[in-house]
Amino acid sequence: MDLDTVRTFVAAADAGQFQEAAAELAVTQQAVSKRIASLERSLDVRLFTRTARGAKLTIDGQAFLPHARELLRAADRAVASVRTDRRPLRVDILASRGAASGLMRAFHRAHPEIELDVVMLFEIETALSAIRSGAIDASFRAVGMPGRPLPPDVESVRVLDEPLQLLTGPAHALASARSVPLAGLAGHRIWMPGIVPGTEWAAYYEDLVAEFGLTIEATGPNFGSDALLDTVADTPALATLMGGRTRLVWPADHGLRRIPVTDPMPVYPHSLLWHRDNAHPALAALRAYLAATAADHDAPGTWVPGWAALAGGAPSRR
Repeated sequence: MDLDTVRTFVAAADAGQFQEAAAELAVTQQAVSKRIASLERSLDVRLFTRTARGAKLTIDGQAFLPHARELLRAADRAVASVRTDRRPLRVDILASRGAASGLMRAFHRAHPEIELDVVMLFEIETALSAIRSGAIDASFRAVGMPGRPLPPDVESVRVLDEPLQLLTGPAHALASARSVPLAGLAGHRIWMPGIVPGTEWAAYYEDLVAEFGLTIEATGPNFGSDALLDTVADTPALATLMGGRTRLVWPADHGLRRIPVTDPMPVYPHSLLWHRDNAHPALAALRAYLAATAADHDAPGTWVPGWAALAGGAPSRR
């Protein structure tokens, strides 16, 4: 169905006269008549009857009008979806309480004029497909997993190294420590039920375990952060690792402790991914903001896996 004929039909229905519709559409009255006649032929119905006062919708015309309006709205939405200057910047942050969420909130405060559409996609393959299809403009991920190179049309830049902290209950053996060396975690049970095999964070913790001899348990169902906090607070034998920028709230009587890990400090590398041909002007603004606020990735005394270090262009231990 020709959208020009549909647009002409709606204009004529609203104006009640072909002449006024022609003026609104900046075409001749003859062109309006031809478009209406073409639409009537394609639908095999009459949409208007001529009267002394102009053009009046037939019963079929009245039935078609709301659908014609919806066709035009759908067409406008379709055009807006690919007009980067007219749609929100769509960004995947993985989780609402994580570091990427904090980065996007800070970006929004710095650029309140930029409209954002924030989504949460679980798997990196889903995020990559969404980037390549244009469903999203960017995604925050850890990049460079062994055997998982990025597609050649997807670019990335490391934007944040997030220190990990040990979270314990008040009765844990390390609860009173001001800091704990990474090697000092060996022999302690670290419970992280949110680790999912095949994800980039699973690859990160596998390397951490292999290099420092830690015991990380991902057993049991993942009931979410509240259940994790409750269990760690009540179980002296368990602790967990969490990002220093992860925003969590727990009851005061939990007595949980967040303890820095040092010598070396494990940091989780967050990168921004985007399609190299994406021309959304707000994406350029986001990249510039992250570049201006990113801390040095070569900080001494930090650790990332070798694959993450290669992606960021820095050695794994410093």
